[in-house]
Amino acid sequence: MKNDKFEVKPNSKVNLSKISTYDTSNFSSKKEAKEKLKENINKMIGLQAKLYAQDKYALLLVFQAMDAAGKDGTIKHVMSGLNPQGTQVYSFKQPSKTELDHGYLWRINKFLPEKGRIGIFNRSHYEEVLVVRVHDFIKQHKIPDKFKNDSIWKQRYRQINDFEKYLYENGIIILKFFLHISKEEQKERFLKRIDDPAKNWKFSEGDIKERSFWNDYQIAYQQAISATSKSYAPWFIIPADKKWFTRLTVSEIIVNAMEKLKPTYPKLSKDEIANLKSIRKKLVDD
Repeated sequence: MKNDKFEVKPNSKVNLSKISTYDTSNFSSKKEAKEKLKENINKMIGLQAKLYAQDKYALLLVFQAMDAAGKDGTIKHVMSGLNPQGTQVYSFKQPSKTELDHGYLWRINKFLPEKGRIGIFNRSHYEEVLVVRVHDFIKQHKIPDKFKNDSIWKQRYRQINDFEKYLYENGIIILKFFLHISKEEQKERFLKRIDDPAKNWKFSEGDIKERSFWNDYQIAYQQAISATSKSYAPWFIIPADKKWFTRLTVSEIIVNAMEKLKPTYPKLSKDEIANLKSIRKKLVDD
């Protein structure tokens, strides 16, 4: 499966209404897709071990989507089986008072993955050009009034690009996923949450309120993705109406990116090898 079809090329103008939410790239068999996902997870396990041992690169996976698009499920299924010691997952909610007293990237910095680890952001710094923009929360932010103008979003796109380029140049590989769900499929998933007692806890009245801003969010996502998909931090728009295909595609992209890094276990020097042999002999003779 060619995953470059889902990558947003730099300087592209994204129009979400023209991008399929139900594309399965000729994968007609859900069973086949699940088997391929298992293969990819096994590959990731091996690559993660080398990444962790090499301690040179980190991988940052950013997930953004409308409600019910499947971020939690994708993270759970794609990253299952990985070593928890080398994986960090963070969900970003409404910023606290302390966080609002700092620049909006401050809280993001605190949770960046260490070298050798995989960091997963369930929502991210992009909330600052999405929900903040849609609901005009910028008025509540403690920034000088002269910066609260019509160009603030372009300024933030530039700031985010600079921030992500800095991360890239310091060994953090960034992959950003927008799970692209249709409004109709979102409705069906909301109804299932209401009708199924086992899923009632997933439903919030706030989800319906946010749904009323659907068009505003589509515009905000289009502009943010268009402005911030770069070669060093690409966006991938993943069809999300079929969960099994979403998970498979995300896993493929992650594996491809990790393989390009060619992580290897560190090689010991001759002196280090000789020392290990000496230690081994002592253990055997003990």
